[in-house]
Amino acid sequence: MSEPQGSEGTESTQRLPVLEKTADASADTTGPGQASSAADYDPLPTLGDGDAGNGRFWSARRVPAAFLALLLLLGAGAFLYDIAAVRADRPGMSWRRSLARQLAERPLDDTWVLVGAGIAVALGAWLLVLAATPGLRGVLPMRRTHADVRAGLHRAAAAMVLRDRAVEVSGVQSVRVRMTRTKADVSAVSHFRELDDVRADLDDVLADAIRSLGLARPPALSVHVTRPGRKG
Repeated sequence: MSEPQGSEGTESTQRLPVLEKTADASADTTGPGQASSAADYDPLPTLGDGDAGNGRFWSARRVPAAFLALLLLLGAGAFLYDIAAVRADRPGMSWRRSLARQLAERPLDDTWVLVGAGIAVALGAWLLVLAATPGLRGVLPMRRTHADVRAGLHRAAAAMVLRDRAVEVSGVQSVRVRMTRTKADVSAVSHFRELDDVRADLDDVLADAIRSLGLARPPALSVHVTRPGRKG
């Protein structure tokens, strides 16, 4: 699983090496319906229909974890230093005495108390969301064919594959693909042939391309074909 250039899952037209069609995929004529309709694809072999290993990849959350660890380290170090100073018969730090006095004197409905509580609640909710969600939305999980191997495909790479397959269709001048976790939105420009014929060919080619990606949850396919705009 390598990191492609770009993070939005959108690629402009440029011919690059494409994936070869397999014999099974080329023999299968099942494809999606008209534009903007979801398509059903024949799944590739997996370990079993009940396999729970095809979920999204979990992010390591290195940046939030490092930020929280740094805050805890600074806070614990400051309080430890203050405790050591008091134990050594030296005056405590002024900021700690001021903070204790403010907390003791200010009422609960004070503006600054409410602001501080709101910030603490927001940070806590943010940490809970990070802990409960997998993250890595840009990586699409692939079907597992081996118990000890789990693979993922970046959305930008999947969009590039679909684009490369689409530009091979006769009549297609340029293609733009926007890939999300649940949908592949393909916008093509055709400079000759009937638009309905080009769209039908794109439906078949892209349905075959999505099957060849081997994704655990194949995205729905939406194809839009237009004529190039007038120059000037």
